[in-house]
Amino acid sequence: MPEILVRKRLITVEEIFHEGGPTATTPLKRAAVLAVVKNPYAGRYVEDIQPFMDDLQPFGLTMAKSLIDALGGDPAVVEGYGKGAIVGSAGEIEHGALWHVPGGYAMRELLGDAKAIVPSTKKVGGPGTRLDVPVTHINASYVRGHFDAIEVGINDAPRADEIVLVLVMTTGARIHDRVGGLKAKDIKGEDGLR
Repeated sequence: MPEILVRKRLITVEEIFHEGGPTATTPLKRAAVLAVVKNPYAGRYVEDIQPFMDDLQPFGLTMAKSLIDALGGDPAVVEGYGKGAIVGSAGEIEHGALWHVPGGYAMRELLGDAKAIVPSTKKVGGPGTRLDVPVTHINASYVRGHFDAIEVGINDAPRADEIVLVLVMTTGARIHDRVGGLKAKDIKGEDGLR
């Protein structure tokens, strides 16, 4: 397994107390971890890129663990998640798709085999590119109060031969959730949807 070459990492935690309405008793926390890694396929077309996906699996676990730690260390507080990737200009969108399994399965495993699919986004861009990473509930994608997105980016990444890998987690629904639909307390947990 080749070494994952990391240039830098960023972890951020946001606490939201209110959005103009009443102040929440417990603030909503939204966290992201970004890692800037060397793209082994930059600048050339490679037919079989799946070996890098396998190489990224332990790295996905490390990133997910660091995100749980940033939220206090207890996976039980995490209710929402998402993932994404920004591929530098010498790469292709498919290189960002390599993050689906290592990033998504790592979070699902560390959060107690979460049931819902991990929403995802990816794009090709240069340094400073911003990415809106979608968020849904970890056990039921139809929990409307957890539909959200976290904007991420790094001012000097990705360089042409890099990929910015992203994981995000939240501790609850939007701070003033009141648009109806399935509530987290009503999840049946049968299929990852409801």
